[in-house]
Amino acid sequence: MMDFKVAFKQEAYELFSDLETSLLELEQSPEDGELIGSVFRAIHTIKGSGDMFGFNDIAAFAHEVETVLDLMRSKEISVTKELIDLTLLARDHIREKLEVSDGDAQGDDIKAREAEIVYSLRKLIPAVKDEEGILCDPAFNEEVSPCQTLEKTDTYRIRFKPASYIFTNGTNPTPLLKELTRLGECRVVAQTAYVPDLGGIDPEACYMYWDAILTTNQGINAIKDVFIFIEDDCELTIEVIDESNSLKNETAYKKLGEILVERGDLTHEDLHTILEEQRRIGEMLVNAGLVDSLKIQSALVEQEHLRKIRKNRKVQDSASTIRVPSDKLDSLVDLVGEMVTVQARLTQTTYEGNDPELISISEEVERLTGELRDNTMSLRMLPIGTTFSKFKRLVRDLSADLGKEVEMTTEGADTELDKTVIEQLNDPLVHLIRNCIDHGIEAPEKREAVGKPRQGTVHLSAVHSGANVLIRIMDDGSGLDREAIYRKALDRGLIGREGELTDKEVFELILIPGFSTAKEVTSVSGRGVGMDVVKKGIDSLHGSIDIDSKKGIGTTITLKLPLTLAIIEGLLVNIGQEHFALPLSVVEECVELTREDVANTHGRQIAHVRGEIVPYIRLREWFLFNGDSPDIEQIVITEVNGHKVGFVVDNVVGEHQTVIKTLGRVYRDVEGISGATILGDGSVALILDIPKLAELSELDQKRPYIEQAAKDFNH
Repeated sequence: MMDFKVAFKQEAYELFSDLETSLLELEQSPEDGELIGSVFRAIHTIKGSGDMFGFNDIAAFAHEVETVLDLMRSKEISVTKELIDLTLLARDHIREKLEVSDGDAQGDDIKAREAEIVYSLRKLIPAVKDEEGILCDPAFNEEVSPCQTLEKTDTYRIRFKPASYIFTNGTNPTPLLKELTRLGECRVVAQTAYVPDLGGIDPEACYMYWDAILTTNQGINAIKDVFIFIEDDCELTIEVIDESNSLKNETAYKKLGEILVERGDLTHEDLHTILEEQRRIGEMLVNAGLVDSLKIQSALVEQEHLRKIRKNRKVQDSASTIRVPSDKLDSLVDLVGEMVTVQARLTQTTYEGNDPELISISEEVERLTGELRDNTMSLRMLPIGTTFSKFKRLVRDLSADLGKEVEMTTEGADTELDKTVIEQLNDPLVHLIRNCIDHGIEAPEKREAVGKPRQGTVHLSAVHSGANVLIRIMDDGSGLDREAIYRKALDRGLIGREGELTDKEVFELILIPGFSTAKEVTSVSGRGVGMDVVKKGIDSLHGSIDIDSKKGIGTTITLKLPLTLAIIEGLLVNIGQEHFALPLSVVEECVELTREDVANTHGRQIAHVRGEIVPYIRLREWFLFNGDSPDIEQIVITEVNGHKVGFVVDNVVGEHQTVIKTLGRVYRDVEGISGATILGDGSVALILDIPKLAELSELDQKRPYIEQAAKDFNH
């Protein structure tokens, strides 16, 4: 049962995300029936599954929410901001209850908050008259259902036939039947014809099925909702056999034989044969062994209700999926990584032996390994829209707190990223969006004064760019104040007074820890830690940040992130006897560096590449290698934050499929190294963190200013 509870929690968290997204979209499109249905189904599934797996308190609370949402679905109440707010609040409350325990109410504060939400929800139910004509306000009644308006009542014939394996899924049919009886006047008859003798019973199999006759004003959708979460694991037929006022002048219903033929329990031929005997048909059928007594009883129950058949539309089949724990997926990726390494060793050994047949086999293994790698990596890829949708709630709540009108738009939600990257991307994006709303978007009155619409816009977009994904966060606010940033940096000693900085260089100063131009500290910002968190988060993902802003027009922040952090294409180089790997996605080209070239620059580490001056870092000196460098070295030209930076190595070996291995605890914090990979001969090559090396090299030149800034900050 514990496994099923864990499965319920996983399903619930997915439903919470879908529910929040649907509610926020519904606020913009209140007449969208599909969205209304999606919201109702999410709450109903949480209620039904919670009741089935022992989360009774959650099920009871969800039932209160469902009651109001059902009125919304039937258009008895309108979609309003108050209803959306309360449903979002209820969603958060259910999630909190699920996170702290198994769903039972804890503490007076949680109970009080729950009671307040229930009271507010019940107030949305219109006051109606009960059967005695007394005005009834649902907000003050413990039982809501007696106070609901008497809708058109229909009677339904229901046959619920669960699959034999239903128990192995942790599903208990009993709560479903109990929930069915709550919808109205209901009679349920269990059918046991398929139950074998005791010796042939499989204790894990379900042999029974149920016939039910239900008279309700809830409609056919309410009946389907009872079975919504096991619709793929049962045979379910629902037919309307009577509509209100359709048989006013009739006192009798269909004859017993007609009902059994309609249900498919009896053929016309058998019925005709029995009728010729001119006895009571029920007795005759049982005596003849054509129908058992329970089927007769079920048909008699239906006969009492006086209804006629009406078919309902089919429920759209859901896509077949399988849920796999993420640790199993990670283990599979690790195994594929090991296979890629072994395949590289096989290829190297085969070519050294120069055996044509072995080379052919090695090439086939290489092809299969490549396909396996690509397919396995695709399993880890998730659409970034799952992350984007979370921020609509953030924008809605934060803009309301700050008294601003902000709309969030998205683009490229189907762009896929490695699940590890997506998981670590949440915090940086939260800080960036909060900054856009707090610092960027102006108050509605200010926007109108400068000719802008009252409502500001925060736009999130994602697009593939080679082996990377570009995520842009744009706002149409006031933009960054270049002069304020520049003055603040001067005051703190982060820059010198000599030399002129470009706009890009000035904007990048906001990424320095503790840097803030806010005049006062608020609950949202002003402490200078937000952009520092963003930079650390993006650095940990081996990505980069680009900032562009125009005063009065808005700001665009572009995050460049690798598609995956598990297996990448790398460029293998060597210095002395050691090998290093550079991510191929940042490499633009490789050029030669001769001793004559070095002499012509008079000791300055710059190279002239096609008329452009490119600074470079000598990795032999950076990593303190002994010995002399070769007469002709190689410069690997890379792009870091929009700037070209070269890295001087002894030789370029070539492309290499790089399986990233994390370093041990002793070396984990070594700056400039992002991991390691195993080569075909079994040796280890370090993977260079190109952006970090470029940053460290630049900091070396600015160290006097940084040390002074650190002293000022500590004081």
